[in-house]
Amino acid sequence: MDEETLLLEVETSMEEALEHMLTDFGGVRTGKASPSLVDNMDIYVASYGTSMKLKSIAVVSTPDARSILIQPFDPSTLNDIKKAIAESRLNITPIIDARSVRLPIPELSGERRKELCKYVKSLAEDTKVRVRAARKTGMDGIKKMKADNILTEDGVRTVEEKVQKLTDKYTKKIDELSEAKQKEIMTV
Repeated sequence: MDEETLLLEVETSMEEALEHMLTDFGGVRTGKASPSLVDNMDIYVASYGTSMKLKSIAVVSTPDARSILIQPFDPSTLNDIKKAIAESRLNITPIIDARSVRLPIPELSGERRKELCKYVKSLAEDTKVRVRAARKTGMDGIKKMKADNILTEDGVRTVEEKVQKLTDKYTKKIDELSEAKQKEIMTV
């Protein structure tokens, strides 16, 4: 393994951790309707005999700031969608309207907003742990490259600095995104 490959692997791991965090952030309810709340939800469709992602069996839209509209391609899946949403962690009661499912998004209480901010902080901290794990993997790779005489002492220091800069860059991004999400949650 050479220096460029090592740095690329470290950065890829950090980027994947950041993308995972953003996906998790999308599922955090902020008091306004967003298709990302339900897009990746797994729905067991009895007529098909399998679980599928909601976005693969329906169109999800937000007709206004307080509701999500789910229009299935096959109307026979309406009750499966309603059941999955009712059993999910969203705590939203779905309403069937003729050929669609409507989700009314209630206003968040101050206490619930604070709980969601704590949850966002914990997601951000978990992501930082993943970034630090990628850093450790990179540093271990550098030690191995030194042991195999691929890198000199100066080379080791240079690559360690590059790995640390990547770590600092992703940690800063995580903090910024976390603060932005918390601000979004607290905005009434």
